[in-house]
Amino acid sequence: MPQTERYEVLIIGSGEAGKYMAWTMAKAGHRTAVIERRLVGGSCPNIACLPSKNIIHSAKVASFARRAEEFGLELGSPSVNMASVQRRKRKMVEDLIQLHLDRYKASGAELIMGSAHFVGPRTVEVSLSGGGSRVISGERVFLNLGTHATIPDVPGLVASQPMTHVEALDLDRLPEHLVVLGGGYVGLELAQAFRRFGSRVTVIEREPQLASREDSDVGAALLELFGDEGIEVLLQTEVQKVQGRSGQKIRLDCQNANGWTVIEATDVLVAAGRTPNTAGVGLDQTGVELGERGYVRVNERLETTAPNIWAMGDCAGSPHFTHVAFDDFRIVRDNLGGGSRTTKGRLVPFCIFTDPELARVGLNESEAKSRGLEYRVAKMPMGAVLRTRTLSEPRGFMKMLIEADSDRILGFTAFGVEASEPMSIVQTAMLADLRYTALRDAIFTHPTIAEGLTVLLSSAAANEVRRAA
Repeated sequence: MPQTERYEVLIIGSGEAGKYMAWTMAKAGHRTAVIERRLVGGSCPNIACLPSKNIIHSAKVASFARRAEEFGLELGSPSVNMASVQRRKRKMVEDLIQLHLDRYKASGAELIMGSAHFVGPRTVEVSLSGGGSRVISGERVFLNLGTHATIPDVPGLVASQPMTHVEALDLDRLPEHLVVLGGGYVGLELAQAFRRFGSRVTVIEREPQLASREDSDVGAALLELFGDEGIEVLLQTEVQKVQGRSGQKIRLDCQNANGWTVIEATDVLVAAGRTPNTAGVGLDQTGVELGERGYVRVNERLETTAPNIWAMGDCAGSPHFTHVAFDDFRIVRDNLGGGSRTTKGRLVPFCIFTDPELARVGLNESEAKSRGLEYRVAKMPMGAVLRTRTLSEPRGFMKMLIEADSDRILGFTAFGVEASEPMSIVQTAMLADLRYTALRDAIFTHPTIAEGLTVLLSSAAANEVRRAA
């Protein structure tokens, strides 16, 4: 084994939290090493958030092109060239990787490409991507291991070599008939994108609605959207057996309340959840404990059960969003500097980038009821916001939950064009502990989606109080 090299800071994984910790520590004068298996900058700029939104935007342009006559344009019969779609995405990814490499160079942090395996409490052996190995120890160790797509234990599914989002976002061809297993965030975004590119698409979801963690009106609105776009959706359906090979010909035997059904398609995309990358890296050598689902066990300060080892991002069980991983970094960074920040009570927003968007911050009705809260609901169709008329995009709704006895904003959901715009405004109000009346009485620019908040809240005081059953 090579001689041990000693660093002040050792980071395993160069994802959102890991890279910012590396740049910050190195700039502060700490000798810092980052071990990365493959993706410089982690999944977000390479295979997840940004590439998916790049592809989704191309699909939206394709949708606009098909609607050209509606907007007074004569374009003939537009067609999609997937190779060109991918060239645009790959150029973006290449540019982002270079930005990351430039930041590593400027910070002084050492980026080491290879696979790390713990051989001691804070010591790893790194199998270098270019061959050979190094042994590195850190006075402080930060785990930023990430997650990967879960492949359900369905007979024949693994053998069929299904796509995950990684392969789907790199396709130079257009699937003839794509089956998407899972009606969550990833499945919804990619199902709609491939349908707009021209694929026949079937979504299979085991729960009673799409986006199963959201309220029933959200699930119903998404189902209506997919129906209007020609996407077949099978709810409360379980895949029992898979035969064939994805990319060629595949058969899925499924079961639901109506009995058995057979789906024959060309491609399968699995979007059925995430599994932490904590297996096989030697964490048993560190004193770091894992939870039942394999995530690193951390406290509210993101400290693990081992001294001087922290975990951040997805592998720590944080909500699986890049913006949350960045906040994990800030919590650990500030605490290292003498602060006292925790993950407790974080107000985490999210957006599903279907078209239109689904954006939410705070509680939905299901969560409010589970907490026994009394609340009023202000709800209105997006078509009541004049901005949607200028865009010819009236689909969807906004709704806000308001605590019955305090006028405090409990949560906000918007399904509609530019939904993330009013969501961010509501989030800011919630962080400032403003009552809903502050937004009701605010002056917003006309015509924007944001001004819909004044319409939404104009009669909220008179709405019926809802109580947990």
